[in-house]
Amino acid sequence: MTSSARTRLERDFDPEAVRQMKGRAGRDITVGGPDLAAQAIKAGLVDECHLFVTPVVVGGGKQSLPRNVRLKLDLLDERRFGNGVVHLHYRTRT
Repeated sequence: MTSSARTRLERDFDPEAVRQMKGRAGRDITVGGPDLAAQAIKAGLVDECHLFVTPVVVGGGKQSLPRNVRLKLDLLDERRFGNGVVHLHYRTRT
């Protein structure tokens, strides 16, 4: 079950289906989670990245960006929060 009428749940990542969805969408599409985001980045489907850098070292966990992918990014905005978190907003460049 999805949480809203504008949410779509898929069992597998299909880059072509996402490409078509992007073409039909009248607004931004959000991809969440490191595994799904990595697949979308590898497929060249990501136009912008929002990264939150947290000042905590855990020493493990899921990787936030895919291996063996090179993206050129233009910084659009940055925001610093009082707790040390930094939000970085990038646009991908081809």
